[in-house]
Amino acid sequence: MPVITTLGFAGRTEEALEHYRHALDAETVFLMRFRDSPDQSHTQPGMEDMIFHATFRIDGTEFMASDVGYARGAADAVFAGFSLALRLSSIDRAKLAFQALADQGQIVIPLAKSAFTSWYGIVIDRFGVSWKINVDGNLK
Repeated sequence: MPVITTLGFAGRTEEALEHYRHALDAETVFLMRFRDSPDQSHTQPGMEDMIFHATFRIDGTEFMASDVGYARGAADAVFAGFSLALRLSSIDRAKLAFQALADQGQIVIPLAKSAFTSWYGIVIDRFGVSWKINVDGNLK
């Protein structure tokens, strides 16, 4: 039984998908707006262009995203108690991803050489999602 992480962006899903496309080469593989939902009972006036459901992929891992079930206009959605970990095989790629995720975000632990792996850092992106960037311990 696969477990797929679903992220709610409180009206900012489209912006998040575009940000992750740029920052992490994420690919949106499915997107449905409220106006296109077969069950219009979930659609309230003004929500037609919001994202009912999206599926996106980062390097083979699928995530779901939605504006459903989250307070409209709550731009400061808080994701607490977990991080999404990226294990990268290139220091250069890790630096680019970390820098892109840090844009308008918060660096918790700067990306740097680490005792337990080659490079490691933690950043909270502009949407409040925590990312742990880890570069394979075999790289120098």
